[in-house]
Amino acid sequence: MHNGISGPQGIDSERPSAARVYDAPLGGSANFEVDREMASRMPAAEPQVDRYARANRSFLRRAVQGLLDEGVGQFVDLCSGLPTVGNVHEIVHAASPDGRVVYVDVDPVAIGYGRYLLADVDEAAVVQADVRDVEAVLDAAETRRLIDFSRPVGVLAVAVLHFVDDDPAGILGRFRMATVPGSYLVVSHLTTPAQMSRETVGVIQRYRDSTGSPLMFRTRDQVVDLFAGWELLPPGVVPVDQWSPEPEDLEESAHLGPVPIWAGASLRSSV
Repeated sequence: MHNGISGPQGIDSERPSAARVYDAPLGGSANFEVDREMASRMPAAEPQVDRYARANRSFLRRAVQGLLDEGVGQFVDLCSGLPTVGNVHEIVHAASPDGRVVYVDVDPVAIGYGRYLLADVDEAAVVQADVRDVEAVLDAAETRRLIDFSRPVGVLAVAVLHFVDDDPAGILGRFRMATVPGSYLVVSHLTTPAQMSRETVGVIQRYRDSTGSPLMFRTRDQVVDLFAGWELLPPGVVPVDQWSPEPEDLEESAHLGPVPIWAGASLRSSV
């Protein structure tokens, strides 16, 4: 692996993992040669693919920091992948060492590495559960230990719901019912092939075929519908690089076009 990090035993290093492939262009250390090889082939087919990954991670950082600024100190990160470079617990603990983070994933690769990387971090933990099984997430021992649902929670569904084909709005609704007013929901989601370049669609198809991860594409209106029951906050659902953007994001967008990932945040404002 990168930087000589070995990781836990029993992890298949011969087949690319969606979580590890995503980790590679972000400069993370939790990836094997097979993952880096796949990641390195993607820019040849779509030169902006690394930009898209960075833009999504930058959105996550901005959104989490915004929730911290609003006083939210605990987060549930759904289908989190690998908790490596620049991930939620690092952002939270830089601002609030007592902040609590629960990462949720079903992938044994992500779970194994997550527990390995967080072994010495008492205020963060990893739950192995399918995001569609809301009760399993909420009832997990790690969740009960770290998250106080009588206080506001940040629910993060960043680059996850395009892996869910069965009632994603209903899933988010069940998480909403578990939280109190003042809680937040953050979402990013792939757009439809019609709004992507042919090269991007080809990269996504190869990524899906190699990792075995199914992908669902949704329009902006369909992503807006995912926030049913939540109060969608300004600027609404927009390309991920245009949500509370930094100057360099606007400059890149003007030159290269928007990133084909929708993003939005919402507030649980009522019972």
